[in-house]
Amino acid sequence: MTVTENISLHGSYCLLKLTSLQILPDMYPGQFVQVRIEKSSTTFLRRPISIHYVDRKNNELWLLIRKIGDATRAITQYRTGDQLNLLLPLGKGFTISQRPVTADKPKLLLIGGGVGVAPLLFWGAYLKDAGFDPFFLLGARTKEELLQLEHFRKWGTVHTTTEDGSHGEKGFVTQHSILKNMRFDHLYTCGPKPMMMAVAKYAFSASIPCEVSLENTMACGIGACLCCVEDTVGGNVCVCTEGPVFNINKLKWQN
Repeated sequence: MTVTENISLHGSYCLLKLTSLQILPDMYPGQFVQVRIEKSSTTFLRRPISIHYVDRKNNELWLLIRKIGDATRAITQYRTGDQLNLLLPLGKGFTISQRPVTADKPKLLLIGGGVGVAPLLFWGAYLKDAGFDPFFLLGARTKEELLQLEHFRKWGTVHTTTEDGSHGEKGFVTQHSILKNMRFDHLYTCGPKPMMMAVAKYAFSASIPCEVSLENTMACGIGACLCCVEDTVGGNVCVCTEGPVFNINKLKWQN
């Protein structure tokens, strides 16, 4: 694919937009791509990146990248016109309620932290197009690290938390007042594992269905290398092929 734009966001984040001469294949929120790293001499394996958004009008794929190690730093160095090699789309994404859309719409809350907000933009847009009115609860350390709020607001109502109180409510996402003041029918979350486990704990206690997008290390993306194996209630499974999205009832997170 060809890079059409590399937008520098706050600090260590960038938004990479890519296109192809061919029409992009069908992609579903929660799926991911495997990127071959060609600008890092220390990186030999592909890196998994969540699909942030698919702009069908412009035939563009968006990837939200956080510079953490040599591989992701190398990805952020690509510029307009550069070629990037990807395997896509991979994995299984979020699931949608089969309840018909009526005046009594299910209340859906999408909870993200850090770069974990990436798959939630695409999912929120999908839900909005399907007739739902999603809510977003996005957390970060500071207001500067709350990314692309203007895009999230296109698809739903946005609530935020910051650890320093510089934007939204002070604290963690699981401490936000919306969880006390509103009853949701389904939760979806992606972010640091401690955050997702805290959301899952809340979901268990409130008997709310919840799906999490795991971020296990995925070297191949096709279930061959076994790097991403997760011990579930049904035994060991490859996150890259059986997930990365799982219902929390399938995970051993209640103990």
